[in-house]
Amino acid sequence: MAAMPQKRILVVEDEVPLARMVKWELESAGVSVHTETTGKAGLTYALEHRPDLIILDLRLPDLNGYEVCRELRKLSTPWTTPILMLTAMDQPIDQLRGYAHGADAYMTKPFEPAELLKTVSLLLGQSSLA
Repeated sequence: MAAMPQKRILVVEDEVPLARMVKWELESAGVSVHTETTGKAGLTYALEHRPDLIILDLRLPDLNGYEVCRELRKLSTPWTTPILMLTAMDQPIDQLRGYAHGADAYMTKPFEPAELLKTVSLLLGQSSLA
């Protein structure tokens, strides 16, 4: 029986220490992670490489996460890659805007690593990553 291909996740996060921590947690669970620090770079990478999941911050130095999400949904039809918005913006209106722009899930910072892994597992259609 052939092994399942390793899942690929794109993390778009401008806070480098946080991006490293997310990358470490996910790679420890057996997925391949690529990080970008700007919305434009994340958008370009996602369109070229089609990762299995995108984790997207909202406050980025160029395009914000809402814009990136909207562009991904618009430019690549059908865009079926799940998008998890991971942000410090914790108001209900922020979450509603996230879903309105095409997010599949929304988590706020700070977060527990176990919560992140569970959400990622669900979005990838797996019972667990480990």
